[in-house]
Parts: sequence; structure tokens; C-alpha cells
Amino acid sequence: IAIGLLVDAAVVVVENIVQHLAQEGATRRLPRLHVVFRAVREVAVPTLAGVGIIIVVFLPLLSLQGLEGKLFAPVALTIAFALATSLLLSLTVIPVLASWLVRRVAHAEPWLPRTLLRLYAPLLDRALGHGRWVLGAAAALLALALVLFPFIGKTFMPTMDEGDIIVGIEKLPSVSLEQTAALDARIQAALMQQVPEVVGIVARAGSDELGLDPMGLNQTDTFLVLKPRADWTVPDKSALIDKLRAVLDTLPVRYSFTQPIEMRVSEMIIGARGDLAIKVYGPDLAVLDTLARRIESLVKAVPGSQDVYTVQNDGVQYLRVLVDRLAAGRQGLDVEAVQDALRAQLEGQRAGTVIDGNRRIPVVLRGQGEAALSAAQFAALHIAKPDGGSVPLVEIARLQRADGPVKIERELGSRYSVVIANVAGRDLVGFVDEVRARIAAGVTLPAGYRLGFGGQFENQQRAAARLSLVVPLALGLVFVILFATFGSIRQAVLVLSNVPFALVGGVVALWLSGEYLSVPASVGFIALLGIAVLNGVVLVSYFNQLHAEGLPARECVRQGACRRLRPVLMTASITAFGLIPLLFASGPGAEVQRPLAIVVIGGLVTATALTLVVLPLLYLRFGQPKAEVSRA
Repeated sequence: IAIGLLVDAAVVVVENIVQHLAQEGATRRLPRLHVVFRAVREVAVPTLAGVGIIIVVFLPLLSLQGLEGKLFAPVALTIAFALATSLLLSLTVIPVLASWLVRRVAHAEPWLPRTLLRLYAPLLDRALGHGRWVLGAAAALLALALVLFPFIGKTFMPTMDEGDIIVGIEKLPSVSLEQTAALDARIQAALMQQVPEVVGIVARAGSDELGLDPMGLNQTDTFLVLKPRADWTVPDKSALIDKLRAVLDTLPVRYSFTQPIEMRVSEMIIGARGDLAIKVYGPDLAVLDTLARRIESLVKAVPGSQDVYTVQNDGVQYLRVLVDRLAAGRQGLDVEAVQDALRAQLEGQRAGTVIDGNRRIPVVLRGQGEAALSAAQFAALHIAKPDGGSVPLVEIARLQRADGPVKIERELGSRYSVVIANVAGRDLVGFVDEVRARIAAGVTLPAGYRLGFGGQFENQQRAAARLSLVVPLALGLVFVILFATFGSIRQAVLVLSNVPFALVGGVVALWLSGEYLSVPASVGFIALLGIAVLNGVVLVSYFNQLHAEGLPARECVRQGACRRLRPVLMTASITAFGLIPLLFASGPGAEVQRPLAIVVIGGLVTATALTLVVLPLLYLRFGQPKAEVSRA
């Protein structure tokens, strides 16, 4: 982002030095160094204020939290330090180099600025003569942006193509490890045979040894090893995923698609994999599952929904032990003693520790493992009595089979069930708004139950709320800097009035390109705000300088705008050219860079045009007190 911004201060300084050297070249009244010094002093204050304002408008990025903070806080720090250094060099080293290198300056303008000035001067005269029409057209453009803005989708971050695919596969909760392995092998064989782009598969079922990825035996992460893109028979990744869906739809599983980094980020944020997680909180697991299935059916009907599913949490059979307290009491046992005995049989009881060098090995005693697999053998387990004898479990307890949940998940002190959905072909915020409306109309939550929406949507809401609070504070600080620079509230407001017109191009560019308003696009609007204010400061400060020399107000505006045409166009065009590589980038991360470049380049078009046409007109009408304007 900063490649184009870094040279803005140097452009203003060098351009003014060249102008002064060209004017002084004909008379040769002053020493060369004195001319350079006067040129730098003339633009030092507006340059300092303009670059300082750009740094200030990036400071809100430092307030972002979570994932967006980790991504964009370094961006803000890098830009701030780089701009501060470029400003220091522009006011110290650049003038010295200019005094050495800019030896002979032609009095005539080069052909390109001369051509642009020949086109701009009549346009400016016509605008000054038809001020109401120009201001009306500018207001119409602003109204157009306000009309288009609601039609621009909103999301958190564009989905970055990592180049890899993970298929999350879920079977029935009651499946065994052997059945999971067999079904996974069947799925992998089908994918390898029917999708030639897949050259290898690495799958992992259940949890790892450290328990960092808690999954059931019915859940499998399938990592696909793909051919190079040049060898694909389909045009893009979305077409490849559609091809994989066609294969998986023929198999008795539920599935979802994700990517390695995207999967881990989603798990860290919401504990689930997907763009949106709808969590239903409440005390009863059966009611939670019923509500989750109802919400799942509603979400599937929403346009743009993809890979919608509810994590299956029932269907596992348990062997329930109902202790007969009277029978146990006759044997000298209580319920707690029976529980401890069964726990020792199934889980084991620690008997000591064996020390082998630096290793400490626990010794655990437990019963035969077959008892946990057979109800008959489990019923025949013997429980030790206090008198040294034993009694079969079946004589003091009744055994029955019962269906139960796979696991009980809690969050914020409540049990919950979750519905996971991905979003394709539309913006995330619009999708969530429609989901909310359909759930509100189609699901009645019992007392004690509530809904929570998480995932990328939660991040987007947090980032939008933080920026809506911090950006106005930054604009207030910008206003203070402008007031300190010009010593006039009127002119500070005049420069800030350029900001809404600068945002017009960014909004129109987003709408035309079909991109969504995301955090990168918001960063682009922030950068655009700083650039627009910088150009406004350069123009207004020169208007004030000519006004102080006694020129009439109309001549101040006309001469000042024509004299500052070159630096304004150079700062805008250099920034735009610096972002063109981001606009056409196609490698990893291009999805994040493109919205930012679209906003800045589109906004620079309208910002530059309106700065050069509308700002002189506004200055002529409102830039000075009416008494001074009338005398001029």
C-alpha cells in the first residue's frame, strides 16, 4: 500500500523546487541554495500536515482485535513508520539532492503537464462560472454512492485460495473404528478413481494423541493431494469441488469442504469449521437436537448456503448400571463402593510407580478389556465385598441399554448444539440477516433457550463496530491537525468536505467489480481518506499563500489550482500505479489484496477530479470570510 504513498511528500517538495528554480532561472537574483530553501519552506507545513494526517487515519487499524488485528495492525505500523521516515527524508535529504542534481531547469513546462493544463484550465473556468451546476453534479454523485452502498455485500475477509482442499467427513456417531477405516478407504478409492486431479489422500480419523483436535471416531479429516493446476481437466477450484461433491453424494456420509489454514482459524474462533456457526444454548440435549435440526432445514433453504449440517450427537448406545440399594446393602456395599469397583475394572486403579532411569512409569491394575465389549461378561463381573468375598454384579444391579449423546459440549456455562454452514455466491452479512429472519419466523425457542451466531460473521461484526467507533475519533484528530495548520475552522471543514467525494469512487468501484465490503476494503477507504486530505491541504495552503500576496479571490483559486495541478496528479497517479500490481495479482493472498486496490484506485479517480474542480469552487465561496471575498 505504501509504495505509492512513500513518494508523495518528495513529489510535492521536488515539484515546488523545480517551479521556483524555473522562475528564478530567468532573473538569477538569488543564490541557488536560497531558492531551494524558500521552495521547501513554502510546502513544509502542508506536507507535514498531509503526511501526518495519512499516518493518523491508519491508526484505527491498531485498535482491531482478534484475527483482523493480527493481520492489519502490522500493516498500520509499517505504513506509519515508513511514512514518517519518508517525510523526514523529503524535508532534509531530498532538498540537498535536488540542489545537486537539478541543475538546469527549462522555463517551459514539459509536454504532458502542458497538455493537461491546456485541458484543465478551460474546464476550471467553466466550473467557476457555473458553480451551482458543478456542486449539484457533485451532490448527485454523492447521492449515487449512498444509493449503491446498501447493494454492496459485506463480509469479513475474502476467502483466500490456499491451493489445497480438505474434505471433512462425518458418519453415524455409533460407528466403530474399524467401520470408520473401511468407509474411509471406500471414499478414498472412489475419489481417486473418479477425480483424476486427486493424486493422493492423507486421512485422519478421531483425535490425535495430544487431544488438541477433539474429534469422534465418526469424523475424518481427508487431505487431498492435487495435481499442478496446469494438469487439471476443470477450469478452476470451484469446478473441482463440484466434481468432488458429485462423488461424495453417492456415499452414505455427510461432508464439508475447507482448507488447512481456514479450518484451523475457524476452529480457534468458534470451535467449529465453517463460515457461520449457529449455536443453540439450553439445558436439555433432546430439545437442543430438535431445534438444531429445524434450524438446519431452514438454513439449507436460504440461497447461498453450502455444506449445511448439524453435528450428530445422538445414536450411541450405553450400558446403564442401576444399583439395587437394598441388595447391595445386604452384601455390605453401597453405591459409591460399586462405582469405585467398576471404575477400577474398566479404567484401572493406580498401584504405584516404576522408576527406570529418568522415566517414571505408572503401574495401573484393571480388569480384562473384553468385559467392556460384552454385556454378558460385564454383568458377570465380580465386586469385592468388605468381608473378603465377592458377588456378581448382576445380583446387586440391573443392566439396561440406553441411547445417549456422543458428547456434551458446553460454552458460557450452558450446553449447546451447533449448526454449521458455508456461504457461496453471496455476501456473509446479507446471508446471516436472511437466516436470522427465517429463524425468527420459523423457530420458537422455549424458555431458557437462546441462539448465538459465530464464525466469520462474528469477526465482521466486531471489526465493523470497532472501526465505526475509532474512525470518527481519527477524523476528529485530523480536524485538529487541519485547524492547527490553517488556523481556521472554516478551511479545516473545507478540506474535510473533500473526504465524502473521495469515497464515491471507492463505493462505485466495489459495486462495479462485484467485490464485497470487507476489512481489506475498509483499509482501502482509510488510505483513500488520507490521500484525499493530503491533496486538499496542498491546494488550500497554496490558495492561502496567493491570497496573502493580495491576489483577488477568483485569481487565487484559478492560479493556485493550475500551479498545483502537477503535484496533485502526480501524487494520485503514483499511488494508483503502485497498487496496480495488487489489482491484477493472482497468487496466494491476491483475494485479500484486490478489494483494497479496487477501492483506492477507484476512489483516486473521483477524489482527484473533485479536488481539482469542486474544492476550488468551495474555497471561492466559503474559504475566506465574506467580507474579504467581496473586497477581493
